[in-house]
Amino acid sequence: MTVGLRLDEAAWGLLHQAIDLYQGNPRAVGQLRNQVARLEQPLRIAVAGPWRSGKSTVLNALMGEEVAPVERADGVFTWYEDGPAPRATGYPAGQPPQELTVVKSATGLRVDLGWDTGDVRDIVVQWPTRALRQVTLIDTPALPGDVEQGRMPLVERVLRDSDAVLYLTRDGRDSDLRMLEAGRDGAVGQAAPINVIMVLSRADETGGGRIDGLLSARQLARRHYRDPRASAVSVNVVACSGMLGLAGRMLGESDFAALATLASVPRAELDAHLLSAERFLRGELPVRLETDVRGALLDRFGIFGVRLAATLVRSGFDSRVKLSAELIRRSGLAELRESVTRCFIDRRDTLKARSALAAVETLLRAEPTRGSDELVGAVEQILAGAHEFRELRLLVALRNTRLGFDVELADEAQRLVGGNGVGLAARLGVEHEATAQRLWEVAADAQWRWRDRAEDPLLPLAQRRGAQVVARSCEGMIAELVAGGR
Repeated sequence: MTVGLRLDEAAWGLLHQAIDLYQGNPRAVGQLRNQVARLEQPLRIAVAGPWRSGKSTVLNALMGEEVAPVERADGVFTWYEDGPAPRATGYPAGQPPQELTVVKSATGLRVDLGWDTGDVRDIVVQWPTRALRQVTLIDTPALPGDVEQGRMPLVERVLRDSDAVLYLTRDGRDSDLRMLEAGRDGAVGQAAPINVIMVLSRADETGGGRIDGLLSARQLARRHYRDPRASAVSVNVVACSGMLGLAGRMLGESDFAALATLASVPRAELDAHLLSAERFLRGELPVRLETDVRGALLDRFGIFGVRLAATLVRSGFDSRVKLSAELIRRSGLAELRESVTRCFIDRRDTLKARSALAAVETLLRAEPTRGSDELVGAVEQILAGAHEFRELRLLVALRNTRLGFDVELADEAQRLVGGNGVGLAARLGVEHEATAQRLWEVAADAQWRWRDRAEDPLLPLAQRRGAQVVARSCEGMIAELVAGGR
């Protein structure tokens, strides 16, 4: 919610001031002009994490199709963006871009690189899908397992080239937190943990693959969510089984028929055959199910997913549509997509402005010149005055402590500053079809109530400051309504 000069407008102005300052440095000017262009481009979300964290699977689950990974592209950044038809372009270092052969199959995409990938830094894949209309997804190389001293070049590039990051990890261990903490240097990095969602990405493996493993993973995610150290580096923590979510989104009638066949076997009899992938694939099942069909189920669902799906069919999810929806829900994919929308897509202008400020700050500190100190001060002034960042800092504080507000007040504060969505109806907690008059009345009432709290000398300072942020968000909503916004 913007009050006064919008953050993206301030970032645009700062970029042009920096361009004027570095007129004698063509390379720096090129970098800055690239940042100006990025303000008008789709939001860039990097999917990052250590080896075998499930990056490509989560990326496919978000898109609903098997597009990633591009085979033999290890160490390469692969960009997935919207396009009218499947297309892929490789960018070798020091050579012109090269069109790649793309084969679209029933399940997704295959790209033939056709040459040695040693000098290729980037592959851009265009893919026609609604999931990419507002964002560009970036499949990144595996990050190192730990960061002991400073930031690694790969981490630097992930943060530089993206506006937001889905950081995938098995369990959010200490090394993961150190990795994310390494990305918080500089004034922009310290401003607010708004550009990272931590994803416990192999949730089906939590608890040794038991049928209640997904529940255990969600409980672990909630513990991380309340951990001050995790909240200092991420705006949310979500548990998600990318494999199960993708299987749910791509569930076909043939897969459902095979699972229904398994579900027809009494559970006590079937469970012995689902103790391991090898036993399921090679053993003698009580029903006829060809080896290639079993193998396909294992590839798509994993042994945990086969056990869960058979249980769900037996429990009443007895159609492809019902089973698909329940698998997606249980996988955590729906929660992840909602979090991406609420934390990233709805705040895309703020995140892109943040990227611009970070780029200017990095350049100013790396290549100081006459006048650069004044621009560093301008960056810090923008950060201090940006209400968008104040809202996000308050959300983090509410998440950790509630600032002493009771539960009802904390929930209202979170809603009003955009924690449940940044649209006016979502902030004000009214129906989406509410009239402008209704929105104005609710916003005005909230403004007066929170302004009273902000000016109450009997309240602790932290509560008064939090109330000031909420009241200013209400002022911004009223200003938007006066200007004709919804």
